[in-house]
Amino acid sequence: MACLDEIVAFLDEELRLGEVPDYPGAVNGLQMQGEQEVRRVAAAVDASLPVVKKAVEAGMDLLVVHHGMFWKGARPVTGATYEKFKTAMEAGLAIYSAHIPLDVHPVLGNNARLSAALELQDTEPFFEWKGTRLGIRGIFPGSLDQLTERVTEVLGSPPHVCAAGPDAAGTVGVISGGGGEFLAAVREAGIDTFLTGEGPHWSYTEAEELGLNVLYGGHYLTETSGVRALVDLLVGKYSLDGQFIDHPTGM
Repeated sequence: MACLDEIVAFLDEELRLGEVPDYPGAVNGLQMQGEQEVRRVAAAVDASLPVVKKAVEAGMDLLVVHHGMFWKGARPVTGATYEKFKTAMEAGLAIYSAHIPLDVHPVLGNNARLSAALELQDTEPFFEWKGTRLGIRGIFPGSLDQLTERVTEVLGSPPHVCAAGPDAAGTVGVISGGGGEFLAAVREAGIDTFLTGEGPHWSYTEAEELGLNVLYGGHYLTETSGVRALVDLLVGKYSLDGQFIDHPTGM
């Protein structure tokens, strides 16, 4: 058993919530107060109503997510929003969210975990955004086809591929989630092949014009590893029971 306040303080410091910038709707940190005694902690990508219900049904005390409850800003607490709040509060479920701070963490982050799983060489942070570097880049010593096979193994599903660059994967940039809107800046950073979750429709044609290989791995699938790693850390540090709640969006 661990104390919720102690866990929150640890996560806030480990993820540098006070230093890392984010979108206004992210509201990083403890989003829903729960019971102080924490024995079971779950990881999930999204704090959606179905996920909250699954967490409550599984007897979780704390839910750690990447996408929190307030993406669309202030809204009336009615309908599904009311049901989600009510379900969590009646069960004493605490909800903690970490978005960009988790993406950019050098060990636990989505981009760091993906880069390590792909066995990229000579990795370093890249792509500055609001004073922090969002992604990781490194060398993949193989072809684009070989990298695509490796991404398929890591994510459990084949990425959508725009093979507009060299046959060799070369310098690979990794930005999980919705990094497809940044293609021009990514190419300018010297990236030959870019792995991200998703992008707008025009990103594919822009990649063709830029001569950039792009692997669209899925927003959800590229952002499961960070919360998994974070909960594994909590399980080991505080001797908790932990699990991953898989609720894929297919996007």
